[in-house]
Amino acid sequence: MSADRHGLRPASSFGTAAGAYAEHRPDYAAAAVRWTLRTAPGPRVLDLGAGTGKLTATLLDPAVVPGAEVVAVEPDPAMLAELRRGLPGARALAGSAESIPLPDGSVDAVLAGNALHWFDLAVAGPEIARVLAPAGILAGLWNLLDDDVAWVAGLADVSGSAAVGPRDTPTAWRRATTDLLPPAGDAWAGRAERAEFPHGQRRTAESLVETLATRAGMLVMPEADRAAATRRIRAYLADQPETAHGEFTLPMRTGVLRVRRT
Repeated sequence: MSADRHGLRPASSFGTAAGAYAEHRPDYAAAAVRWTLRTAPGPRVLDLGAGTGKLTATLLDPAVVPGAEVVAVEPDPAMLAELRRGLPGARALAGSAESIPLPDGSVDAVLAGNALHWFDLAVAGPEIARVLAPAGILAGLWNLLDDDVAWVAGLADVSGSAAVGPRDTPTAWRRATTDLLPPAGDAWAGRAERAEFPHGQRRTAESLVETLATRAGMLVMPEADRAAATRRIRAYLADQPETAHGEFTLPMRTGVLRVRRT
């Protein structure tokens, strides 16, 4: 996608809203993280493209992943600063998927939360394979709005593709990620595995508006268009019995793609 009139590109837009991202974006379903790491050959985990640490925090939770040795790598300075502020005990490094600041074979799993689609996998694929131990795993995790629920499907229609994009609902995610992971070959064994896990986030109408405002498409929109989209979303949520009064649980799923290094 091209840059907007302010010069921002979607992949590099999140730093402009790092605080809002940290406050409003959801974590990841614990069951999804456990499934992702179930076949990892060891406890060393890299959260790549870690953002403000939404996935890092789950990986560091001993109730979810006992004994994990976690390192987070993030290219955007503002996002990395939020991660370090929110998780001061985490090992967090500046770097990118295309240039990972870790030695060869130093991790057993590489996870990317809502980030894998931003990687240049022609470059990042070999780089990820380099830092993975033999039989290590690469996995992407995405939080999806569950549009099997009628009001969520209506929200997706009203919000438009800038707020609810090509990987933001289960059906769209399955379609958009079909060929995303590196193909089987010298570094990767077999076909990617796919799984989905129920998830949810406690929201109010206003905090859900703020969540959608952190989407890349919204961040790079011209201000007038973003304001119009925000008005549509607010009006829709005010008209739905599920969302008009106080807190509610936003129905979600965490989708996972997983592949193993040879």
